[in-house]
Amino acid sequence: GAFDWLFLGRVALAQQHTVRCEKSRAMEGKGTEVAALRARVAELEAQLRREKMKHSARAKIEHMSSEVVDSNPYSRLMALKRMGIVDNYEHIRECTVLIVGLGGVGSVAAEMLTRCGIGKLLLFDYDTVEIANMNRLFFRPNQAGMKKTDAAAETLEEINPDVVFEAHTYNITSTQNYDHFMGRIREGGIKGGAVDLVLGCVDNFEARVAVNMACAELEVPWMESGVSENAVSGHIQYILPGETACFQCAPPLIVASGIDEKTLKREGVCAASLPTTMSMVAGMLVQNCIKALLKFGEVSYYLGYNAMQDFFPRYTMRPNEQCENSWCVRAQKSYAERQAKKAAAGELEEIAATEQAVVHEENEWGICVVEASEPEDAAASTSAASAAAAASPVPRPRPAKGEYGAGGTTRCLLLAPPRPPALEGTARPPAELGVEKRVRAERGVRCWAELGVGSWKPRPPKRDATGVVYIKSLALFATAPA
Repeated sequence: GAFDWLFLGRVALAQQHTVRCEKSRAMEGKGTEVAALRARVAELEAQLRREKMKHSARAKIEHMSSEVVDSNPYSRLMALKRMGIVDNYEHIRECTVLIVGLGGVGSVAAEMLTRCGIGKLLLFDYDTVEIANMNRLFFRPNQAGMKKTDAAAETLEEINPDVVFEAHTYNITSTQNYDHFMGRIREGGIKGGAVDLVLGCVDNFEARVAVNMACAELEVPWMESGVSENAVSGHIQYILPGETACFQCAPPLIVASGIDEKTLKREGVCAASLPTTMSMVAGMLVQNCIKALLKFGEVSYYLGYNAMQDFFPRYTMRPNEQCENSWCVRAQKSYAERQAKKAAAGELEEIAATEQAVVHEENEWGICVVEASEPEDAAASTSAASAAAAASPVPRPRPAKGEYGAGGTTRCLLLAPPRPPALEGTARPPAELGVEKRVRAERGVRCWAELGVGSWKPRPPKRDATGVVYIKSLALFATAPA
């Protein structure tokens, strides 16, 4: 009896286990079937998109034409040649640009270059399109869930099928991907050589350092870009290895301190994002890129943008001889050697040590500003030269009331006509005042100067028959406070 009951219990347990295993296998089979069906649906959707593109996309154009017809997508671009802006715009078809990061700046930059007719674009990103990205330009809601590289290539091919696209979906900072990334910089050009320019459009310092190290080692120029966390400022920086400062020559505080930026991010807190600021930075980036590729205009080595004051700072940063990037130091030495060879061959033009004077195309009234510290002998020569033309004075408008410092302000009027009458002498400001002046032109005839000279009171200046003030040395003088 007891043995039989024990045996029957074990049989029942075995049967239950068998049923559970069968159910589990069935569920696994269903899960595999569901995964296979989803993959098939994605494949069919991709095939459908390709078929749509075949029917909607225009035929490829082998050569750029300046013919002004509605069917020519390059007519307005080639008009730059006719207007004398660019000598060889069609050269852009031979250029290759590599873009790292397809966020708010990189995706818009890729679209701009595509519309400009760039020869080849290499796209690098590892992220996917999200609905949270819809506050930016370029990506569409129906592309949510797609890899950014795939979505970008799909859209850009539809915009301009003449451009060659190459998409890579991986993180360039990982060890296994960095060598391949460098290989594409070295050999990814449209003609098989190195790319012409790399655009860094990433949102973290780790990726910026990776791009900087790769470009410094290969001595390939690149442009770094970024937008602030508050979304109201941004910048671009053109980096020529060895010639200008690299990203690590003057690194941000986080990079210089060796802080892991991942530790600074807080859960549930994201950076602000404005499509306007990102588009501004992308436009600045691509404009600079095209000028560098086609060699026209003046390329900015650093250009910032502050949306709060509409301020655009611009300057050049020289490389740091003690840069921690050894490849940057080597590039500096290589650049110095090249410059020395050019100088020895007489190919370097000598740069004037003194600043050239600004020459205006038109200066009907001969307006000029002379420093208050002008020597007396120079002032005397100015007076003597002007006295020779005193016989035929040039008519001048009478200044309006209050133009000579009414209300206690310290102002003066400067006029230097081409043929002025003899200038009358007045008191000169003491040299030790160190007057700082701010001059602005007014109606092409008058120049005001704001002087912070305190209570200093010169003798009243002389006036001619028309009421215009003349000063012996054309220096800056202030009226007595009211």
